Amino acid sequence: MAHMAHMARRTLAAVLVAASLALAGCGADGGDLKSAAGSDAASQQEAAAPGAGGEAAKSQDGGARKGADAPALESTHIIRTARLSVRVEDVGDAVAEARGVAEALGGYVGKEESHSFDHDGMDETELVLRVPSEKYDEAMEDLKGTGDVYHQSAEAEDVTDEVVDVDSRVKSQRAGVQRLRELMDEAESLTDVVALESELSSREAELDSLLARQKSLRDRTSLATVTMTLTDDDYFEEGGREEPDPGVMDALAAGWKAFVSTLHWIVMAVGAALPFAVVLGAALWLWLRLRRRRGTTPTAATPAATDTTGAATRADASPADDPTERPDHP
Repeated sequence: MAHMAHMARRTLAAVLVAASLALAGCGADGGDLKSAAGSDAASQQEAAAPGAGGEAAKSQDGGARKGADAPALESTHIIRTARLSVRVEDVGDAVAEARGVAEALGGYVGKEESHSFDHDGMDETELVLRVPSEKYDEAMEDLKGTGDVYHQSAEAEDVTDEVVDVDSRVKSQRAGVQRLRELMDEAESLTDVVALESELSSREAELDSLLARQKSLRDRTSLATVTMTLTDDDYFEEGGREEPDPGVMDALAAGWKAFVSTLHWIVMAVGAALPFAVVLGAALWLWLRLRRRRGTTPTAATPAATDTTGAATRADASPADDPTERPDHP
């Protein structure tokens, strides 16, 4: 009996979870079905009415049906980005002017980075400006007035479908989380609570991810991003600022760089030639070894031939030739 009771509780938990998901996904559909049923009933009653009143009711109902069937128009969501490169007489003044333009339109400076090429002033500054999307065109016109524009680019990305999809999923996910919390309050057994808590944790994690994505889309569509580069006008003039003469440290740095580069190429050349050197060395060693073997084989028989020749010479020699055998002459 205890086992059957445990199985019944597990079955009840599964049924509760399935019911919560079905209610979360079909809540809106149920409302649509009810409204459609009510509309059908009203149209049938008006169709039964005689005379011109019935015809007017039919016409009015037909117009209402068309309005209900037509899809609702969604506002357009566009991500706007632009880049401006401007020549200015004074970088500091131009930066202050661009910052003022963004703040006057309700925006702000998201990033500011300056560069100095010869350490005697601010020569170039990059600004990342965020301005309301509805004032994007006005902001671009005002920012162009800070100097002479020599480069401009702009992009527009329509993300309306993505925004609508994320908003719908957030709404559905919130309904599912709320329903699971209600079921947890009604659960009585520990098994039901554990099962519902696991499902609730998964749903809440997915909801947090959707909310972060929704926030990012809203930020990027509500505020346009304009990256602006302000450069000192002197760098575009002929015979502008001259490069300083190189010093001792510059010469040492250049020499060290050349040495490292040369050493690098030497190592690369040795590494490339090493496989060929190994193969050629092995072949040369084998050739010398074979040559030595061929040269030592005939010289080994030379002593025997010499001994044989000597023996024959001694055998052919006559006794008269031996001085010890000569007779004494008076």
